[in-house]
Amino acid sequence: MKKHLWFGVVGLAAGCFALPAAQAQFGDKASKLSLVKLQDDLYVIHNDYVPGNTTALITNQGVILVDDKFEIDHDNIIAMLKTVTNQPVKYVINTHFHADHSGGNAKMQAGGTLAVASAQARTRMVEAKMSGLPDMTIAPRGTLYLGGRSVEIFWLGRSHTDGDVVVLFPQYRVIAMGDMYTNGEGTPQLIDYAGGGSAKEWTATVENALMLDFETVIPGHGNVVKKADLLKFRDSTKRLTDLITQQVKQKKSKADIEATMRKEFGWQDFHVQMALDGLIKEMH
Repeated sequence: MKKHLWFGVVGLAAGCFALPAAQAQFGDKASKLSLVKLQDDLYVIHNDYVPGNTTALITNQGVILVDDKFEIDHDNIIAMLKTVTNQPVKYVINTHFHADHSGGNAKMQAGGTLAVASAQARTRMVEAKMSGLPDMTIAPRGTLYLGGRSVEIFWLGRSHTDGDVVVLFPQYRVIAMGDMYTNGEGTPQLIDYAGGGSAKEWTATVENALMLDFETVIPGHGNVVKKADLLKFRDSTKRLTDLITQQVKQKKSKADIEATMRKEFGWQDFHVQMALDGLIKEMH
């Protein structure tokens, strides 16, 4: 199993997914973080592969975060923020319920932070008996105002899960996509069917996001890119749906479809184990 496999669902409550031991170890050790400055007062706290990216908007009245990695990464996130601000974290927005994006909620909340997510994501967290449940939900959109800045949150449809949101920073023309969009080797499109995800609906959901006004894209995992890269990803999601639908109609074997997903879309063992059966079922 390659070191850089994407484990976006690790850290969920026991019983949600059967995870190999190599995957379960994610979240047991703090990640090595780096601070990427996008524009004045807007940063990405980045690490390789897993957990997901954290976005930080710094204002004179506090900080708004998008995603907070695993619980074990909390102290390093706070230490990194202190290199650029003395302001407290007022809000953390979870792009979806997976623990590598929401695992730090409880520790953030203990420090006075309010957690925000979609109604669907909160429901998934309740079902999984996760800690750090969101204090507020949006359905289908909401806006936070802090320190003269606004942050817009949109639920646009199903994709990676049924509760993914994107977060727009309108003054900066930057969007944080969560795992609706990931990039880089080892981070292909992954449909969490147990979490309500949908390959068929994913393309339309990304198209809804593309209607928003932004230039820069922060993925759930991977490096910051431009809108043109998200357009290419949208095309890839449609190609995946069209190709697998065609193969299902042609009554291709499960092994044939798996080979296609590995060769054409970069799936590895984890993606096959988690999503292949659901993908075939959805494309019927």
